[in-house]
Amino acid sequence: MRIVDVRTTMLHSPDAPHVQDGTIPPIAPGAKGRNELFAHIVADDGTEGLGWYAGIASARSVIEDNLKDLLIGQDPFNIEKLWDDMFWRVRGYGRKGIAFQAIAILDIALWDLKAKSLGLPLYRLLGQFADSVPVYATAGWTNYTQDEVLDSFKYFMDRGFTRFKMKVGKDFGKAEREDLARVEAVRRLVGDDAELFVDANWAYTVKQSIRMSRLFEQFDIGFFEEPIIADDIDGMRAIRQATIIPIASGELEYTKYGFKDLIARGGVDIPQPDIGRVGGITEWLKVAHMAHAFNLEITTHSLPILHAHVGMATPNLKLVEYGRVEHTYDFWFKDAPKPENGRLKPFDRPGHGLELDPDVVAKYSVD
Repeated sequence: MRIVDVRTTMLHSPDAPHVQDGTIPPIAPGAKGRNELFAHIVADDGTEGLGWYAGIASARSVIEDNLKDLLIGQDPFNIEKLWDDMFWRVRGYGRKGIAFQAIAILDIALWDLKAKSLGLPLYRLLGQFADSVPVYATAGWTNYTQDEVLDSFKYFMDRGFTRFKMKVGKDFGKAEREDLARVEAVRRLVGDDAELFVDANWAYTVKQSIRMSRLFEQFDIGFFEEPIIADDIDGMRAIRQATIIPIASGELEYTKYGFKDLIARGGVDIPQPDIGRVGGITEWLKVAHMAHAFNLEITTHSLPILHAHVGMATPNLKLVEYGRVEHTYDFWFKDAPKPENGRLKPFDRPGHGLELDPDVVAKYSVD
């Protein structure tokens, strides 16, 4: 089997709402629209693998102009070799960032192609450990009013969720009292038995994070995500040592090398590798195994269906993040599995089980 074609599709979802966290600048009221980038890797027997991540035009350029030629003519089963070839191709300009998102999209497509060729769901190919994965719901964005925050959690409560994450660090950490009032209101809404997490998206300083973490402790917070800029590993370690709340980080980290520093230097209790940024499924699994060696559980960021596949093959998985993906998954794909009773299981179809809706591709492609 050989790869005969690599192509990309950019799709635009006009109704996907914009959201704001602690370090996203203010957005226009009612702003909508989201792009997603897809890669198609086609083998000579007609099998096609599909990968995707955020719709960034420059990532599309990296695939089309810098990585495509490395894959054409290669055996798609040799994923480790192909990943290594792509890694060295972007050495001079892509140790982190857009180039690695491009690699991730292609890596996801390669794993999808391999699993389809073998007639296996991806989680079976990876080595199944669990029958499904526990999920938590992310809601309560900082551009919401308090009533909208509560409504966003009621949406998930009505769908059986018992684990929730909310955004804090409003206005780049300048609204501490409002942060506390919102957390108190959400805890009151979801009840004492629900798990509740907070995410500052880098908005606080080290001293501020320590003070806020001690105030958050009264609300029984399960983890405090990225209280400060994630590159400040020494600062993250100082916060960890000052609070009983576990510290989570890693959604914006790249490769096993980035996670090696984060974990070994004591900057995190709960690593959070994102398949679309860390370098795809190949690199995600290495990070998960590394964390396991340090006796750490991991959570995930975004891409819940893909993370459900790898999570079902990961003994040290804690949780998979799940947002209002019906604005994207239900738009891009013909269908997508939904969580039930706080757990998510992918379809028992070959590969990751998702297929683009041809009508959406015809109507909403971005060239």
